[in-house]
Amino acid sequence: MRRDEGSLYGRGWRFPPGIGPDGRVAFSAGAENVRESIQVILSTEARERVMLPEFGGGLMRFLFSPNITSTHRLIQETVVRALGRWEPRIEVQSVDAGPDLDDPKAARVLIRYKVVANQQSESIEIRVQLS
Repeated sequence: MRRDEGSLYGRGWRFPPGIGPDGRVAFSAGAENVRESIQVILSTEARERVMLPEFGGGLMRFLFSPNITSTHRLIQETVVRALGRWEPRIEVQSVDAGPDLDDPKAARVLIRYKVVANQQSESIEIRVQLS
């Protein structure tokens, strides 16, 4: 990681939180921090954060939803809306959701995005448990 990535992308506590090799709280910076932020946003439910109750992606609402095309489309829309609202460091390029071939009770979501600060293209894949 280049030295200036922290100021370019931001820094914060590593997700999930942990202790670094020096015995202190572990931090992340740069592109890793952006990826971790995306995971935090999408795994947080509304009203989960006391001081910011509207924060989050709310993907748990799809638990017990059928693993069908219309559910995948709703997941895509939810991801685009949540990241557009809560992660200003990125521009979402595309979101593709479909069945997880390894688990019939889950969906896989591939998010392609561009980091606003340097226009670098990145991607992350997440899994959404459906039933």
